[in-house]
Amino acid sequence: MTESATLSTFLAPAGYLANYMPILIFVGIAAVLALFMLVGSYFSGRQRPDANKLAPYECGFDAFDDARHKFDVRFYLVSILFIIFDLEIAFLFPWAVSLSGIGLFGFWSMIIFLAILTIGFVYEWKKGALDWE
Repeated sequence: MTESATLSTFLAPAGYLANYMPILIFVGIAAVLALFMLVGSYFSGRQRPDANKLAPYECGFDAFDDARHKFDVRFYLVSILFIIFDLEIAFLFPWAVSLSGIGLFGFWSMIIFLAILTIGFVYEWKKGALDWE
């Protein structure tokens, strides 16, 4: 081996690491910015919680109360409907990415899927499952 071949062998990993420098700079700036926003919001905001800030958020129960209360089925209904539609919409992302490769059959299959999804949504809407009293 020549001296230049040995030197390039040791310098090659440094060249590879230099390719990651923009990513490291980006992560460093993001970390500093996030820390600045957290510290800034702590010092600029009032730290006096009142009864409204300490009140339960959505469920209507105290946060540290007995968990064995009866509560309305609508909470279950809304959560199940959200999960169903959220998961079905998640199928659109891989379809959109591979649309050029799956052709016309894949396109019409997804259109049928979306039609069934829309029919289900309209049915839930007409039944009043999305109404909150």
